[in-house]
Formats: sequence, C-alpha cells, structure tokens
Amino acid sequence: MQTQQIEQVLQKLQTLTPERVKEVEDFIDFLRQRDDERQLARATMSASEEPLNTVWNNPDDAEYDRL
Repeated sequence: MQTQQIEQVLQKLQTLTPERVKEVEDFIDFLRQRDDERQLARATMSASEEPLNTVWNNPDDAEYDRL
C-alpha cells in the first residue's frame, strides 16, 4: 500500500513547477522537524516523570491534596 502511495506522490510531483516542488520539499522538512520535536518532548516528559513524582508525591503535599 505505501509503495503505491509513494508512486502516486511521485507522479504528482513530476507535474509541478520547480517552485512548487521546493514548497513540497519545505513542507516535508517541516513535518519531519515537527515529528522530531514531538518525539523529543515525549522523551523529556517520560524522563522527568519519575523524578517529579518524588517531588509531588510526599506526605507534606498529601495535606494539600485533601483540601
């Protein structure tokens, strides 16, 4: 399925002007960068979850949780 989609995209790219092809390339770069940034954010949140739990989950804060 993916191979067929790639072929369809390539066929469509061949009909575009060089300027439009550059826009498509820029958009692809944007999507890849956004995905990389999201992956980094998820990794950062995952790495900080355990240390932050020790800060947030303690007997003193439990008093505030009951308010």
